Amino acid sequence: MPRIAVAAPPIAVVAATVLLWWLAVRAFEIPEYLLPTPGAVLEAVWVERDRLAWGMLATAIGASGGFAIAAALGIAIGSILGLSRFLERGFYPLTLLLQMVPLVALAPILVVWLGYGQRAVIASAAIVALFPVIANTLGGMRSVDRDLEELFSLHRAGLASRWWRLRLPASLPSIVTGLRIAAGLAVIGAIVGEFVSAYAGDRAPLGMVIVSAMREYRTDLMFGAIGLAAIVGFALFGIVNFGGWLLLRRWHASARSSSD
Repeated sequence: MPRIAVAAPPIAVVAATVLLWWLAVRAFEIPEYLLPTPGAVLEAVWVERDRLAWGMLATAIGASGGFAIAAALGIAIGSILGLSRFLERGFYPLTLLLQMVPLVALAPILVVWLGYGQRAVIASAAIVALFPVIANTLGGMRSVDRDLEELFSLHRAGLASRWWRLRLPASLPSIVTGLRIAAGLAVIGAIVGEFVSAYAGDRAPLGMVIVSAMREYRTDLMFGAIGLAAIVGFALFGIVNFGGWLLLRRWHASARSSSD
């Protein structure tokens, strides 16, 4: 029953949205090329199921690869910037460029550097997802208890030991929050990268399927590809959320044991 209570609200909202969508198309007689009915979208997905399945796989690989790179680099950079205020003031503003420069402007440069294909897509996803991990990791490092810092200094703990035993565990809630944000952004970055650098064909990623469908005025296929891209994003977010739940569960358990 608790699981049903948790799942019922989003299912009801999705069902109501689909129903309103269908009613709006029928009531206002909206042309199919502007807004297809939910049934037309499902039919397009079924007809193009093989092509879309390969597209989902390619997009999932690009987004997951970019997210993994962003997670590793973001935690490392955030940890290094947290070592001193000088490093933070000097380099943290540079990381803001990852958010300020539009990805659409960077994607052609990535193609020049990395060529067409999956490498440019992974790099695009990593660039978009990197900043939230850096910012949240740095915030977590800055929120470590001062008394614990002094205790580690009293015992002459080195930087590596202090990071591994104190700062990283204390920053886990902030890091997990950054990873959750990055999971969704990685899919967005992958799709934008695919718009510029992906190959067309039967095994083209979802971003290229969307571009091809737009050129052919196949709005039903566009909606289907966008919906599948959202499913990839939900899946990656769910995996990260579950992993974060496991980490925070241990973190809370250790925090309660140390307080007792």
